[in-house]
Amino acid sequence: MSGTSSPKPSTYAGLFFVTLATLMHEILLTRIFSVAMWYHFAFMAISVAMFGMTAGAIVVYLRPKTFTVERASQQLSRAAFAYAVSLVICFLIYLQIPFDPAANTETVMLWALGFVVIAIPFVFSGITVAVALTKFPNHVNRLYAADLIGAALGCLLLILTLEVAGASTSLLIVAALATVGAALFALNADKGLRRITTWSAVAFVAFAGWHGVLERSNRQIIEIRDVLKNPTKDLHYIRWNSHSRVVVAGNLDRPTPATGWGLSYKTNAQRAHIRQLVLVIDSFAATPITEFDGDTEKLWYLKDDVTNMVHHIRSDADVAIVGVGGGRDVLSALVFDQKSVLGVELNQNVLRAITEDFGEFTGHLDKHPKVTLAVDEARSYITRSEKRFDVIQLSLIDTFAATAAGALVLAEHGLYTRDAWRTFLERLKPGGVLTVSRWFYPARPAEALRLVSLARAALADIGVENPRRHIILVKAPKANGMPGQLGSGVANLLLSRDPFTAEDLAIVKRETARLGFEVVVSAEEAEHPSFQEVAWSDDPSDFYESYPLDLSPPDDNRPFFFNMLRFEDIGDSLAANMLDPNHGQLKAVRLLVGLLIVVAVLTLLCIVVPLVLATKKGVLRGNWSLLTFFMAIGLGFMFIEMSQMQRLMIMLGHPTYALSVVLFTLLVGTGTGSFLSSRVREDGRLTPRVALGSLTAFLVAFGLLTPYLVDALSASTNLVRIATTASILFVAGILLGLPFPLGMRAASNRAEELMPWLWGINGAASVLCTVLAAVVALSFGISASFWAGVACYVVALAALPRTITKSVAATS
Repeated sequence: MSGTSSPKPSTYAGLFFVTLATLMHEILLTRIFSVAMWYHFAFMAISVAMFGMTAGAIVVYLRPKTFTVERASQQLSRAAFAYAVSLVICFLIYLQIPFDPAANTETVMLWALGFVVIAIPFVFSGITVAVALTKFPNHVNRLYAADLIGAALGCLLLILTLEVAGASTSLLIVAALATVGAALFALNADKGLRRITTWSAVAFVAFAGWHGVLERSNRQIIEIRDVLKNPTKDLHYIRWNSHSRVVVAGNLDRPTPATGWGLSYKTNAQRAHIRQLVLVIDSFAATPITEFDGDTEKLWYLKDDVTNMVHHIRSDADVAIVGVGGGRDVLSALVFDQKSVLGVELNQNVLRAITEDFGEFTGHLDKHPKVTLAVDEARSYITRSEKRFDVIQLSLIDTFAATAAGALVLAEHGLYTRDAWRTFLERLKPGGVLTVSRWFYPARPAEALRLVSLARAALADIGVENPRRHIILVKAPKANGMPGQLGSGVANLLLSRDPFTAEDLAIVKRETARLGFEVVVSAEEAEHPSFQEVAWSDDPSDFYESYPLDLSPPDDNRPFFFNMLRFEDIGDSLAANMLDPNHGQLKAVRLLVGLLIVVAVLTLLCIVVPLVLATKKGVLRGNWSLLTFFMAIGLGFMFIEMSQMQRLMIMLGHPTYALSVVLFTLLVGTGTGSFLSSRVREDGRLTPRVALGSLTAFLVAFGLLTPYLVDALSASTNLVRIATTASILFVAGILLGLPFPLGMRAASNRAEELMPWLWGINGAASVLCTVLAAVVALSFGISASFWAGVACYVVALAALPRTITKSVAATS
């Protein structure tokens, strides 16, 4: 048996570098896809990467005479080197493939071509990992530990490289790391391969360093353009991090008309001409950067913006702004001469742009005596703050950017839940106002309706039984200038714990009349029967059910405010209407469902094709429990991982922490568990059955206690929340790291030739679950996704006794 062979130390080191590079590559693609395509295509980055690796494992299974233990070092080095080289070549090819977000036959074919090209390097990475884990089965626990710890460090390293070097250079760094892995594998191979891989590693490192210098000055050779293919040379500022690309564009030489989605159309002709730039996050989320010399009189037009209605009814106020962006809301508060302004911005590169690189242009808002700016997740910051506010303002907060942790792990989702709004309302002073602005589409004002639904639920949560005098909704009906039903406006919600006074309502009426705005909901009126149902009816649940989109108030378990398409309505002609104003958001859900079907078919093929082509019928007899076991733990791990990244981001308060705390700690813990799995033996105190039973029991306890933990730690310091989360996840990771090496041990004793295929099955299940977990979370909530993972481990536990019994019998 090949299990008698032992890997060299350089084999462990080579595997460490290749898996480090692979995870960096995978999560880097989620960032790149969010810029070069559209944020919901970030799902594809994860699925394409994992499916490529699965295909690599199947190649190893189908070619047993090629991939032998005697040639393992040679094959490991060649595959790792092929991964590094193809990584760069395939990415350059991918950049030349046109992208069109419109779904038709031609564009779908181009999408498929791009994804196939991107998947090719991961096939070589999968070959590398499959050879390492299956040709030395007696050492799989330590090899798998090296694999996972390398991947864990890749999480941290990518955060650093994106911040310092940018996306293009990060890709070259990934290639350099993979080449180092190939050189380490080659230490046990022939001299020629050692020479090629060593010099290639030196060349990649040197080129990455040189390119990094070029990219910092916007002269990069490998240019990543946005969806509209705008050349980067025209940009004044480009910065990447783990959750965005931030650019600044515009003409600094001439004044332009002041812009603002919520400005009154009555004052358009009178607008001041000022110098403005535009700050863009990823491809589509834009915000103006306005020149400011300290004279607020020049910015008088901000008093005519519907998003600033709150400042007309609350003066001399302490204001908290969620999402500073280009500084427009901060300037608005200064124009109204408010007492103080706190601006909380999630993205450090956004604040860096307006306070450092363009600080002179913006008048250094960070140095204004009334202004305090902070880099943090606003909900978390306000929860921890001892200060109370007269106004908390959220204006059109929607970056449409997928984080590196996953496409629907979006920070904005945590702001639009009844739990978040309850916190905001509790942090207001008496008479304080929470003001939220969103788009208003006359054809179907679903976002505005859901805002009112959410406001009503948040008020109920703090004990307000009759919301009628606590909600005002105003709209600017002609904000985008488009005619008829395709036009869109901006709706501004005013929400207070205390009833709005007659004076408040009189001021709102006066300003709406002056500016051409319209009152949609107030204590006295509701513009449309649908708003009457949501705002005033005793129980709006029947109306929610009958409406074509989901208007139910999101909570922290289902925090997906922007995803309003129910899966059961996916084929509905109204919901699928290309002219629907909500189409951009609905398309993401339809793409997700289509992707689920594709990966389900591919997963099935990963099981069936190897069986048909290479598996001897006698080998599978009595070993179907192995297939069940590896399928279950592949699904289970991804369900647990993705649900915890979604759930704990709310507590941790920043998308970077989803990588640096959740994913990193979980992978390090899993690697530690794999290393310790050799102590789990059928004839010892800790048997495989007891180990997996302990894992299942821990997950059940974790699932039951996590909601209470999130509440208990919501007002704690970052250090306390991070330390607590990391400690729990590390323990969970140790237990989660046991099943895979135990299963591989059983497979090596019972049916060694099945090992690459079983590793591929595990990978295929993980591919499927990257999409399935998102579908479950969107449909039934994050908790349902977590409990689906627990159920998978229960299935694995049921399959384990038979598996272990068979393997013990085979070795006795």
